[in-house]
Amino acid sequence: MASPSPQAALPASSSRHRSHAPPQDPPSPAHSASPRLPRRAHQSDPASGGPGARRGPGRRGAVVAHAGCRLVGVGSSVPDAVLTNHDLEEFIDTSDEWISRRTGIRQRHVMGGADSLAGHGAAAASRALEMAEMAGGELDMVILATSSPDDIFGSACQVQASIGATKAVAFDITAACSGFVVGMVTGAQYIRTGMCKHVLVVGADALSRVLDWRDRSTCILFGDGCGAVVLSPSDDDNCSLLGMAMVSDGTGQKSLNAEFQAFNGIKARDGGASSPAAFSNIQMNGQEVFKWAVRGVPKIIEEALEKGGLTSEDIDWLVMHQANMRILSAAAERLGLPQERVVSNLQKYGNTSAASIPLALDEAVRNSSIKSGDVIAMAGFGAGLTMAAAIVKWG
Repeated sequence: MASPSPQAALPASSSRHRSHAPPQDPPSPAHSASPRLPRRAHQSDPASGGPGARRGPGRRGAVVAHAGCRLVGVGSSVPDAVLTNHDLEEFIDTSDEWISRRTGIRQRHVMGGADSLAGHGAAAASRALEMAEMAGGELDMVILATSSPDDIFGSACQVQASIGATKAVAFDITAACSGFVVGMVTGAQYIRTGMCKHVLVVGADALSRVLDWRDRSTCILFGDGCGAVVLSPSDDDNCSLLGMAMVSDGTGQKSLNAEFQAFNGIKARDGGASSPAAFSNIQMNGQEVFKWAVRGVPKIIEEALEKGGLTSEDIDWLVMHQANMRILSAAAERLGLPQERVVSNLQKYGNTSAASIPLALDEAVRNSSIKSGDVIAMAGFGAGLTMAAAIVKWG
């Protein structure tokens, strides 16, 4: 007899935001109304040859500029459907006490029905744009960090169309749980060099799609969600991206992956020539990834601080990838930060991969924990294996 499906435990999913139309009234996660940052007069667009820009010698149209960038808006969106630890007890050998003690997770949001990654990404982007007091048409670039797009060719263009970012180039970045930080650092460089003025960075994942819901070593960990930030040029030489560091170790790929299911021989000559392509469910050596993260995360944050001429004493908030409460606590202890300075919403959302940092940032900004001028240490780590840290000033 077939095991009861985990979807049976889910409430009907909302269809309030879809990827094929601009979200008019995006679904409301548990956030308050958007706090507005004071809108500053931006300097002339360096890419147009205005103040702060100069043409590279002998390179027609090339721009060499050294502008600063600011984080001016943040937003998030999660599916309505919630799967609690008690729900998981119905179809795997586990308990709420075991999961929460080992991970800190109590529940997670999962997509289903009419949900789409692009739809939630657009909803998160719309909230970030609202906080920034900006329209989608003002964006020059849309970067979507995800490992689970709706379309194998990427979902950034769907987000771009939904929010009316008609003049923006849009593309996906795949760097797993480090993706948002990598995307933010990438977007900042386009502003710093004067090639773009306003950049939207979205971190989004729906890893519930690629889980074995009978494997308690992975299915208890992950949830779905999206978060977004808007980057704009600063009105002086200061830059809110104070320091950054990134590193990859491809030899660790064996510890965390979801590989393509290869065919025997050439597909065109195989009996399954018309069968759908497929990837495996997530496979993870949890102990190896845990040890790698505990050792590496404090080091990469310290490297980013050093590059910015800062120390851990300059950090107001630690906003890390929400993978495991023990990893967050170990990093805070190593950096000498009290637990009350660690932003965590892991218990409500689980590990949302590329979405976890902007989702946590959004909640902390909207509940007024993080205020304009606060210095935030961000760190993402995950499949690849890839790790990235950024020291940023909010607002």
